[in-house]
Amino acid sequence: MNNAKTELLNTLKNKPRVKCAKLITGYEWDEDDQTLYLLKVGYTEKELENFLKSIDFDYDNGFGEQNLFGTLWFEDGTWLSRGEYDGSEWWEYNIVPELPSEII
Repeated sequence: MNNAKTELLNTLKNKPRVKCAKLITGYEWDEDDQTLYLLKVGYTEKELENFLKSIDFDYDNGFGEQNLFGTLWFEDGTWLSRGEYDGSEWWEYNIVPELPSEII
């Protein structure tokens, strides 16, 4: 078991400022079973606090089905996305790749 809030806060250490976020729990194929968690662009500190409180729950991040989906966008253009393999889950930090010299 893992706590979604704790996992995210640990992942955010030494990362740029969060611009916005969209997280979803539940089964990806069953919209009726999903819960949506949003942190909108231009959020206030209170909205950030409420977002973090809303994702303070435990989930099974081990093998089986993925439980937590979503993306966090950073102000510098990088982002976090959920990685998954056979139900084992984690956050992946993504950056835009440099342009290869042959296309510049």
